[in-house]
Amino acid sequence: MAGSDPTASFDLTGKTAVVTGGYGVIGGTLATGLAAAGARVAILGRSKDAAESKTAELRRGGADALSIVGDVLDERAMRDASAALIAAWGPPDILVNAAGGNVARARNDGRSIFEVPLDAFDEALRLNLHGTVIPTHVFAETMADRGSGSIVNISSMAALQALSGVLGYSVAKAGIDNYTRWMAVELARKHGDGIRVNAIAPGFFLSTQNRAVLVRDDGSPTPRARTIVDRTPMGRFGRPEELIGAVQWLASDAASFVTGVVIPIDGGFSAFSGV
Repeated sequence: MAGSDPTASFDLTGKTAVVTGGYGVIGGTLATGLAAAGARVAILGRSKDAAESKTAELRRGGADALSIVGDVLDERAMRDASAALIAAWGPPDILVNAAGGNVARARNDGRSIFEVPLDAFDEALRLNLHGTVIPTHVFAETMADRGSGSIVNISSMAALQALSGVLGYSVAKAGIDNYTRWMAVELARKHGDGIRVNAIAPGFFLSTQNRAVLVRDDGSPTPRARTIVDRTPMGRFGRPEELIGAVQWLASDAASFVTGVVIPIDGGFSAFSGV
């Protein structure tokens, strides 16, 4: 951010953060990490109960937290969410776009890609790409007006390599990479060096959505899980809390000259040729 100290810490005290999908495995973990760094955190998502539960958890930990209900695919709902945030706390300093995930009926693990309904492909694309674009365009507008803010998107290893079974998700995440770079350039050139857009690209982490394809009912790894671990130099899945440091950094003044980057957090998966 303009004029910031390049030796600044990761401290986010006094900052207001919005985390879409902030009650999921990744989003919830990042929300906790931002709160731990001093930010007040708004949890935004479709589920009122889940948002309120995560908000209560953050408050029990001593954080200032707020729940806002809204569908990231509904522009009107996002504008209402922005208005609610501004009324409560003022405009955001940080936006983390953690809403998204795989769509089961869009997968083709045991069938031909030609058997996947195109509307399922569209659903995966909209959830993961439009579900970042829409809230960004709403919340970033207030950042642009002030010339200050940090946006962190969630990419994936699926954006870098062809991962079997998840075409729609992969195309969407590749779009996230390009969108991150495009918006970083657009906002910096037109609204100043204080507004930044970056992304993290997690490797393989166990979540509610992917557990069924990675872990058998008896707790043993599936063949797909074993392949992933074999291709990961660190030899294991990631832990959600291992994403926190990079996001705290990107959200803070310590990363004031960092924009338009996608940072792999993958145990070396993207660096390994398999040989």
